[in-house]
Amino acid sequence: MEGRALLLNASFQPLQVIPWQKALQLFFSGKVEVVESSDRTIRSVSISIKMPVVIRLLKYIPPKNRKNVVRFTRNNIFLRDHYTCQYCGKKPPHSQLTMDHVNPIVKGGPKTWENIVTACRLCNVKKGGRTPEEAGMRLKHAPRQPIWLPFMGLNIDFTNSPEYIRILVNNYAGDEPAS
Repeated sequence: MEGRALLLNASFQPLQVIPWQKALQLFFSGKVEVVESSDRTIRSVSISIKMPVVIRLLKYIPPKNRKNVVRFTRNNIFLRDHYTCQYCGKKPPHSQLTMDHVNPIVKGGPKTWENIVTACRLCNVKKGGRTPEEAGMRLKHAPRQPIWLPFMGLNIDFTNSPEYIRILVNNYAGDEPAS
């Protein structure tokens, strides 16, 4: 059974999306209240419970002071390079994308924003363990650390929610409440 739950702070500020198992764990340990449940039922030998979709912490947790630094991850490398091979300029399917060290590891190339680019499998194999100059290839853009923070959208369907939640969501989005 798949499913996730939106975890809210005690102030109703969204914190993260967690697996439904973790949501139930927090609920049974008395740390959260269920704000919204789905129509799916989870059954055990002794109980049946609706799967939580939105839960709220009972105690407020202050947000961590995070630096506004883009994390160095595979997906963020692909985002920075617009899912485009930095050698041939093509946009292959996601499954064909690789990360390439501009200055290869065997030549002392570091694992940094400035040394890793998105490459299609063909270009990565063609370049091999050489620098772009040695392989007779040119980079479309010089790699650098991005200054933006990736945006992650979260879409939640509130159509089967109680009226007061739909009104809150519509008011937050700037829409007029449905009559």
